[in-house]
Amino acid sequence: MSLVRILPVFALTALVLAMVPGQGMAMVLRQTLTGGARCAMASVAGNSSGLLVWGVASSVGLSQVFAHSLVAYDVLKVAGAGYLAYLSVRTLVSLRHTTGAFHTDGAATTRTLAAYRLGLITNLTNVKAAVFAVAFIPQLVPRGYPVGPGVVLLALVQALVSLGWYSSLVATVDRAASALDRPSVRRALTAISAAGLLVLAIVVLSSSPR
Repeated sequence: MSLVRILPVFALTALVLAMVPGQGMAMVLRQTLTGGARCAMASVAGNSSGLLVWGVASSVGLSQVFAHSLVAYDVLKVAGAGYLAYLSVRTLVSLRHTTGAFHTDGAATTRTLAAYRLGLITNLTNVKAAVFAVAFIPQLVPRGYPVGPGVVLLALVQALVSLGWYSSLVATVDRAASALDRPSVRRALTAISAAGLLVLAIVVLSSSPR
């Protein structure tokens, strides 16, 4: 499959991952609800920057690994699928709580630079982002296309998709914060996110070496 055909599929996958509740989602919601849209957008920019950092790190470290070791590929594939499946189960378990996995407790950082730094650090300490960059993105680089540049390009697409999703989320929450406060809405979003994670785990596990 060519890179042009891969991009829409990957963009949809990146969107599903961005919608999954976790560190990034909680940070953006908290920033929006308690700090306002401006500081939330600074944090969103920081979060997207972190995705690019993960992509570059993945491209540098995995170019040689995938070129010389099928065993390393299989280990990464199984580890990535296992972690995504674990996240799916943990997200489903959170449905026992009134609001599901969408928590917004805590105070916001309101200064622009500090808000950007918060978004960046939140992403760089996010295991989900690391696993996706290391165990999933390289598998979608088409055969015959250099792994390093391909990973960086896909990471850029992921960063743009994440930026678009979180920007729309900030705009929506800023205008309709009361809707997100409804437990039924949070639980529905949690269930959808868990299903999306499980699908991603299956895709990773069923993928073949480049």
